Amino acid sequence: MEEHLHTPVKPFLISQGCTLSELVQRMGGTSFQARNLARGVEIWAEMLKGEVTIFFGLAGAMVPAGMRHVMVYLIQNRLIDCLVSTGANLYHDLHESLGRFHWQGHPCADDRELAGSRIYRIYDVLTSEEEFDRTEEFVTHFSSALEQDRAYTTREYFFLLGKELLNQGREEGILAAAAKANLPVYCPAPGDSVFGTALAAMRVKGEKQLLFDVIKDVIEMVQIASSASSTGVVFIGGGTPKNFIQQTELCGYIFGKELKGHEYAIQITTDSPQWGGLSGCTFDEARSWRKITPNATTVTINSDATIAFPIMVSALSEMSAEGIKNRKKPAFLLGRELTIL
Repeated sequence: MEEHLHTPVKPFLISQGCTLSELVQRMGGTSFQARNLARGVEIWAEMLKGEVTIFFGLAGAMVPAGMRHVMVYLIQNRLIDCLVSTGANLYHDLHESLGRFHWQGHPCADDRELAGSRIYRIYDVLTSEEEFDRTEEFVTHFSSALEQDRAYTTREYFFLLGKELLNQGREEGILAAAAKANLPVYCPAPGDSVFGTALAAMRVKGEKQLLFDVIKDVIEMVQIASSASSTGVVFIGGGTPKNFIQQTELCGYIFGKELKGHEYAIQITTDSPQWGGLSGCTFDEARSWRKITPNATTVTINSDATIAFPIMVSALSEMSAEGIKNRKKPAFLLGRELTIL
């Protein structure tokens, strides 16, 4: 009986002047997703203390929902070491970096009226089709200026795009911050975004034929994982970024190695496993693939990421200030080739 009944639930205490880190610590004494959120902060803080290379998977419409500067904080302060994102989030980041906006709307807006006004809706977020088209023109102009006689990894492409934004003095978003920090950004499905459609339009018009080498992306990701003494993952949602990161631990054989699997894993998701999709896939299932180690330290937070994510990062900024400052982190040079220092 005692092996089960050893830790009582602590009722949440309300008090004035409670900091966010104190809030999360109190949540850790409760249950359900409040405790899981607090556990996620603990695991992330543990990763920051050790020599752990932290991969971050970004799916869902997080940038339109206002999470862009949370990502910038992670990059600037190196709470993560490698970002894998959907193309859409990177496009939305570019859109805002160019001084454009996403607008608060309503989920029950008349979509036929919005379509007639050339306004796109993402749940309760709105964006202007005209402004989106201007951002696509920026992508076309930027891509046309690149060498067309070779293929680019998505990592090199988005590094160069981030540098271009820095050179133009644009607002520092995800891509610009990553370029300044020499933090690699990968996009395993660039065709599933306006980056892909913009390049497709260029090709059909006979203007340019810029190509992505996504296979080299895979090779570089395995190089990063192979060079690390330990690896951890943080996932917002699932999708392509989640699998692209998890599969790195299966692909050590490319270099004649057997990788042990990710040793830390955090995911924030609203999906559930019984539908068979990756967004709801459990870390227990990932163990069967050896994507994570049998004894990996893991937590799944079943929550809207726009709630859990900023709370977790804000709490980390308070609780782990010394760990962030003194962290032993991997260093990269991001030219045509990826160099791990």
